[in-house]
Amino acid sequence: MPRFAANLTMMFNEHAFLDRFQAAADAGFEAVEFLFPYDHPAELVADKLQRAGLSQALFNMPPGNWHAGERGLAAVAGREAEFRASVDTALGYAKIIGSPLLHVMAGLADRRDPAAMTRYLDALQFAVDATEDAGVGLVIEPINGRDMPGYFLDDFDVALDIVRKIDRPSLRLQFDIYHRQILHGDVIMALRSMMPWIAHIQVASVPKRNEPGTGELNDALIFSEIDALGYDGFVGCEYRPAGTTEDGLSWLKAW
Repeated sequence: MPRFAANLTMMFNEHAFLDRFQAAADAGFEAVEFLFPYDHPAELVADKLQRAGLSQALFNMPPGNWHAGERGLAAVAGREAEFRASVDTALGYAKIIGSPLLHVMAGLADRRDPAAMTRYLDALQFAVDATEDAGVGLVIEPINGRDMPGYFLDDFDVALDIVRKIDRPSLRLQFDIYHRQILHGDVIMALRSMMPWIAHIQVASVPKRNEPGTGELNDALIFSEIDALGYDGFVGCEYRPAGTTEDGLSWLKAW
């Protein structure tokens, strides 16, 4: 059975953010993830995790101005210094919270622009060098253009090629089943071929991004395949509950 982590940005929105940790634990989750912790002191987030008896799966590095539409800095021209500072910020939080992984968001840029690709590779190299000695891993995630138009990293094969090119054990793939299905389909075969490079998996139904088991994919079969492949990381539940979070957890109880 996969180990599921509740995404506290999308789930348990019936509660204030800092109350979602205990709500997730009460619902049976053993770990959590979220987009960003930076609105709260790292020590407070760590305390909420500890009190709820939860593990942290991962969170994202600072994205720039999220509310203005920015979606990361790594490939964005003129933001190199800000990106380097964001690595320090994220690493400081990861050390206190105890997160083993950070997601490096690429940002909005043209992947076919050689200058943008060079910036992205340089940024990843800097981030790996900065975080590896601290024992914090990095992941990159392909994201579909329907949900995030203009996102630099929008292809799973390209993402895998980048991980191989950087060739550092602390840089791996974040395999989001929802994004994979929209971008390419062929979810199970991709899991089989890419599993050696996958450090984190996420799930949501397609196309509405609701609870597993409510869309076009056989999520139970995919979960069985994840088990069969020997994956021992967390599966992040990055979905939007169709109703209240608790009322939509029958899939978890059935599994």
